[in-house]
Order: sequence, then structure tokens, then C-alpha cells
Amino acid sequence: MKKYIVYVDDNFHHGNEEERYKLGEFDTCTESTAACRKIVDEYFEKIKEKKHTFKELWQGYTMYGEDPFIVSDDSECKFSAWDYAKKRCKEIAPEE
Repeated sequence: MKKYIVYVDDNFHHGNEEERYKLGEFDTCTESTAACRKIVDEYFEKIKEKKHTFKELWQGYTMYGEDPFIVSDDSECKFSAWDYAKKRCKEIAPEE
């Protein structure tokens, strides 16, 4: 059975593996991608009360958000936190 391990990097400390943590191991790609989406969604939940432009949201996420990713031998299981975050930014504050 394949295992899906989710790790989380910190965009503020990009490239510093000492800041990385293991979120957990999951049995399916669906479970692991849901866990990754939750991490990104939590970032936007923290700031939802304030009005932000798309650019402000995107810059804030890429500087201070968490960047979850999946490690697995399943080559079909892909998740890009930055792509998902950009989608969320567009939903919250459409580009002008």
C-alpha cells in the first residue's frame, strides 16, 4: 500500500529545511491533498476579516504562508500549495 507523507515548509524561511515539519502520513492521495489544502486555507482564515487586494494576499502568502507538499511513490499524486493559494486569492479578491 502506498503512503503519502505531507511535509510543510515555511515560506518565510524558504529553503531552510530546519524549519520544515512533518504533518503526517496518509493512506490516500485524496487525504493528503485535503490536508495540504487545509494548511493553505488556515492561512487565509486568519486574515479574512481584513480587506486585501489580490496582490496583497498573494504577496503575503508567498512571504509568510506555509507551503505543504506531498512525498510519495505515486507519481499521479500532485499538489502545489502556491497554485492552490493563487486560486484562493482569486476567490477572495479577484484581480483588478
